[in-house]
Amino acid sequence: MRSKFRVGDECMYKPAGPEKIARARQLRREATPFEKRLWRKLRGLNALGFRFRQQAPFDNYILDFVEHDAKLVIELDGAQHGEAEHLARDARRDAFLKDQGYQTLRFWNSEVKNNLDGMVERIAAIVRERQHRPPPDRLRRSTSPQRGR
Repeated sequence: MRSKFRVGDECMYKPAGPEKIARARQLRREATPFEKRLWRKLRGLNALGFRFRQQAPFDNYILDFVEHDAKLVIELDGAQHGEAEHLARDARRDAFLKDQGYQTLRFWNSEVKNNLDGMVERIAAIVRERQHRPPPDRLRRSTSPQRGR
C-alpha cells in the first residue's frame, strides 16, 4: 500500500505513479464491450454535472468507474469474479475502499446487456444521495427573488 501523507486534518494518498497511469490508459483502450456501453451512459450523466472517471488509479487499485465527489465506485464483473480467488480479492478491495469512505456497486456484465437503463438510474440516484456539492446551476432552482425577472 502506498504511504499516506497529511494535508490539514485530512489523510490523502500520493498521486498515481507513471506505471499505474500507463496501465489505466491501457485498460481504457482495451475496454470490454460492456464497459464501453456503461461508459457511454455515465458520460451522459457527466453532462448533467456528475464527474465520472473511467479506469481511474486509486492507491494500489484501478477502479472501473468512480465518482469521487460522491465517493462511489462502480465495478463491472465477468464470470471469473464468481471464483473463490476473485471473490476474496474483491472483498479486500471493497473493504479498503469502504475504509476510505467509498461505496462500491458491483454489477455483472449480463446486467449491462439486460438492464443498462435500470443500472444507470440506480447509479444516478445513489450519486445524488452521496454528493457533497450542490447540483449544477442548470439543475438547481433559483433561491433569489431577483433571478428569473
